Amino acid sequence: MQALLPSFLAILLLAGCASQQPATRPSPEAPAVAQTKEAQKEEEAAAPEEAAEAARLPKQALTPSILQEFLLAEIAAQRGRLTEAGELYLDLARQTRDPRIARRATEIALHGRRPETALAAARLWLESDPDSAPARQAMIGLLAAAGRFEELKIALPAWLASEPRQLPGNLLRLNRLFARGGDRMAVREIVELATAPYLDLPEAHFARAQAAFEVRDLPAARASLRRALELRPDWEIAALFRAQIAANHTEGMKELGEFVAANPGAREARLAYARALANDRRYDEARREFRALLERGGEAAKSGDIVFAVAVLSLQLGDTQEAERHLRRLVEIKHPEADRARLLLGQIAEDGKRWDEALRWFDAVGRGEHYLTARLHAANVLAKQGKLDAARDHLHATEASTPRERVQLVIGEAQLLREAGRIADAHAVLVAALERQPDEPELLYEAALLAERLGRVDELESRLRRLIEIRPDHAHAYNALGFSLADRNVRLAEARALIDRALELAPDDPFILDSKGWVLFRQGEPQAALETLQRAFGIRPDPEIAAHLGEVLWTLGRKDEARQTWEKARQEHPGNEVLAETIKRFSH
Repeated sequence: MQALLPSFLAILLLAGCASQQPATRPSPEAPAVAQTKEAQKEEEAAAPEEAAEAARLPKQALTPSILQEFLLAEIAAQRGRLTEAGELYLDLARQTRDPRIARRATEIALHGRRPETALAAARLWLESDPDSAPARQAMIGLLAAAGRFEELKIALPAWLASEPRQLPGNLLRLNRLFARGGDRMAVREIVELATAPYLDLPEAHFARAQAAFEVRDLPAARASLRRALELRPDWEIAALFRAQIAANHTEGMKELGEFVAANPGAREARLAYARALANDRRYDEARREFRALLERGGEAAKSGDIVFAVAVLSLQLGDTQEAERHLRRLVEIKHPEADRARLLLGQIAEDGKRWDEALRWFDAVGRGEHYLTARLHAANVLAKQGKLDAARDHLHATEASTPRERVQLVIGEAQLLREAGRIADAHAVLVAALERQPDEPELLYEAALLAERLGRVDELESRLRRLIEIRPDHAHAYNALGFSLADRNVRLAEARALIDRALELAPDDPFILDSKGWVLFRQGEPQAALETLQRAFGIRPDPEIAAHLGEVLWTLGRKDEARQTWEKARQEHPGNEVLAETIKRFSH
């Protein structure tokens, strides 16, 4: 019977003091990840000491009164009466001076949100086992959470000095101890004090950098990280942290790039640098860094994530040959993005007019995120082969899992008919769908545009006004109605008001800017029109914007510029009807 208490408590206390650690305060992402690795190494090194700690614990006799109070405490805990359970365990710890019971009292009190009881229990735990690292850490964590900084000025340096083998890891844990400490300036003062004897260690400077960062003293944080990297030049977490808090983005990229160049094996830093380059649209440089990661192998290369990045960047750079090679590899290894790879492979084959191959890839895409897109592409491939009926049948056979997917299939069919020149049939498909879903925004919008092409301007207006009524934030509904009026050179004041409303909702949309330029031109303001159209064309060199821009240039007497604008657009978009009609009008 006497062995019951130690063995039962051993089971209860397996969680260690981790439960009392406060939730980590948000901090820079990359350093937090790397710190976990550092801490893991320290925990592995501490395992022999934990075994020694267990050997020196007292052999507690289990008297009837101790057993009774222990059972009362456990029953209270099991029934959720944690305040009562914590007090009972604390009383039991005071009677027995057993550090295991004191530890249990600390944990129960923490779970019951009784910090004062937890602190009293932790004090008793440390008093009864002065050499216990978990007890000392528990004490420090509770003092930090309570903001008892004067006591910490003594306790924290003592803790660091008591565990020389775990010193680097403990220095990295310093700031996490104060996750709930409200006075960040006081925390910084404590960290500065505690790290002062260890400034020959890079971890001490890293801890100072974190504390400085928390009070937004970024120059000091950067200086501490600089010193940490001087002491440990290949330290990735310090390099990542420094890049994150650099004076500006350009400086951060420069520092991270220099670190990667000096440390070719720094995988996490290179990965962060490659992603940052991609975000900056520096695709060629990003691909080079991802390629370097791929060449070095490792888990990411095996899983295919890096392969996928290289494939997508190669596509962005127009290198379809390399993209295709890597995408095929993703399919072979059954990567989670294999269906997306099949879709992209189908698009590459479609662009290359390898119709049968494109259809095989699209048909291989399984149900899921990319299924509908693949089916729409497959229908488009059939239509390009002159098999319009087969393309429509393909869409009709596609199962839609949501109302939105049904709408996309209808719009896809209408688009095939429109591109085949069958405008009336395309319009009829949309009208039939609107009978089933009369207020579906996308169907209203597409039907309105086709109605205009059929000369049904009344239908155009009624459908767009209905769309505006049900979706007053639909910028393109205002734009389409306003442009239609401007293009027909009627009710120009109303047209301008509608387009201005569209610009309020989407101020940088090139097509809405094109409409604004066109209505200004219609209202006799060619110079203002020119500036607006140039801005639109700078955002997106669309052939219809080019047609409008050229016409305004022509009117202003800048005919050579107009011809150059049209000719370049015609070379890039030889089949655009609006552009061709505009050039024809001014060619005589």
